[in-house]
Amino acid sequence: MQPPEFDWTRTDWSTWLDAARAFALPRLVESLGWILLAAALWLFARWLLSRAENRLVALTETHVDDLLVILLRRVLLLSIVFWALVRIAGLWELPRLADFLAAVWIVALAFPIAGFVADALAILEERVVDRTATTLDDTALPLLNKIVRFLVVAVGILIALGQVGVDITPLLAGAGVVGLAVSLAAKDTLSNLIAGILLILDRPFQVGDRIEVWNAPEETGTWGDVVEIGLRATKIRNPDNLIIVIPNNEIMRRDIVNYTASGQHIRLRIPIAIAYDADVDEARRRILEAAAGVQGVKESPEPVVILRRFGESSVDLQLRIWIEDARMRRAIADEITERVKERFDEHGIEIPYPKRDLYLRETPGERGFLEPEEPSEA
Repeated sequence: MQPPEFDWTRTDWSTWLDAARAFALPRLVESLGWILLAAALWLFARWLLSRAENRLVALTETHVDDLLVILLRRVLLLSIVFWALVRIAGLWELPRLADFLAAVWIVALAFPIAGFVADALAILEERVVDRTATTLDDTALPLLNKIVRFLVVAVGILIALGQVGVDITPLLAGAGVVGLAVSLAAKDTLSNLIAGILLILDRPFQVGDRIEVWNAPEETGTWGDVVEIGLRATKIRNPDNLIIVIPNNEIMRRDIVNYTASGQHIRLRIPIAIAYDADVDEARRRILEAAAGVQGVKESPEPVVILRRFGESSVDLQLRIWIEDARMRRAIADEITERVKERFDEHGIEIPYPKRDLYLRETPGERGFLEPEEPSEA
């Protein structure tokens, strides 16, 4: 039955009122019935879900099932309310209002779903953060949480727009163009952001590790300790107490030298040169003596000295030792080098310096050149 149409030219008001009463009264009674039914279902669903939630909380120790019950409660209660409203709108033969309410229903359901996904990711975030010492996941995971929540709500809005008859194809195309423009404008930022996420997954180093630095200022240390791993850049403190900020994108493009990732024990190589006239075996013994008295040098594996190569003015040896603390490699190398110098001086082992032997094939006199005569006095 269609609602009565009012003709302003007619004067039979009683006829129109009778038709309006015949149209509205049955629908008012039926609408009231739908409201009462929805209220009864809402109260029953709330009571049932409360009992189910209490039992699940008592049976399990995790919070995921609690979040699931909360999601079901919100979705079910919202669905009961909007289901009744859509039925009432259809009862009153208002299709546009029914479509609008259905769209609002979809958007309203997107929020509790987004909240459930966010809470589940938060639980995962707590477990990941507790297992790691880096602050990168402390920043990246909350950002990922917000992005996922936004995407869930955005998908709900797009479905709702389709429900009311809005063509979302131009919107998707426009969003693609805007996304492309933003990605081109913020290419470096996005590159560093992606590199930061990859650092979470690969973990080539952590806060506290000692790594090699590529862009260290001149006359400063070329290595440092990682003090912070950010979403855009990594901060490294070098031995001069300078903080070097390196973009994550640059870190992912380079070979990463981590001195402490495999443990504190590393092998140290110290180059030592002696003159060609020096006794190699004697020099080898004195070098091993110098290394044996240094704290931090491991006895097993034993230190060894090898003959590396023949240089232009020297015989190049190399001391290879294992040390207990990778962070002391520079200090240990300095102490061993100083001790080797002292022992070489004590035992007459020459430390070479560049030498050149000059051979004259013939003198100027032999070639007929005479020195110029001094001018005579007038």
